[in-house]
Amino acid sequence: MQVTIRKEEQVGKKGVCFLIGAGRIDNTGWLKRQIKPGANDYVIAVDGGFAVCDQCGIAMDLVIGDFDSLGYVPGHPNLIKMPAEKDDTDMLFAVRKGLELGYRTFQLYGAVGGRPDHTFANYQVLVYLAKQGACGIVCSPQWQITAVENDCLKLPPYEGGMLSVFCMGDQAEGVTLEGVKYPLERYTMKNDYPIGISNEFTGDPVRIEVEKGTLLIMWENQMGVREK
Repeated sequence: MQVTIRKEEQVGKKGVCFLIGAGRIDNTGWLKRQIKPGANDYVIAVDGGFAVCDQCGIAMDLVIGDFDSLGYVPGHPNLIKMPAEKDDTDMLFAVRKGLELGYRTFQLYGAVGGRPDHTFANYQVLVYLAKQGACGIVCSPQWQITAVENDCLKLPPYEGGMLSVFCMGDQAEGVTLEGVKYPLERYTMKNDYPIGISNEFTGDPVRIEVEKGTLLIMWENQMGVREK
């Protein structure tokens, strides 16, 4: 699937940083099809994501966590043991590490479907990446989720399927939605009114732009991510 963010010259030059967390992943076959790292890609297992990678036979470049979810400290040659009491979540720390290594494109797996507070924290991680000028996508068999700030997201045409857009600040100005059933043009979206929920694909290319502010964008996963 092709997802285009306007700051594409800043994104993906080094490859993709895959992060696998401890969230619920029922379809391990789907996961194995998504994570097929190339020579310039990097795989980080985040806490309980180590067990998922181990089960799926996914080679890990780095393992990070306090390992409360996993229940033990795994034996891996490249491991960072986090303290249990800390400010960063394990996933946010892993993202910071990926940025330090020069990655600008991130795919997060096992980031939703478990504890709702961790799910929301991972949405905030997407916002953090957007503020760094990087691209992060939470991937699951059902949905894909990303955040954009003062930027534009383009999606390919789909015949049907849902898409929702939320304001991730007090307000987001100049919000334009094109190629969907319920379009908007330079609308000011606020965080206390979910006007962007349950939009629909129409078979046309989709363009979502925010001139000033941050949006969280969710869409049904119809084609998978980075299929090979």
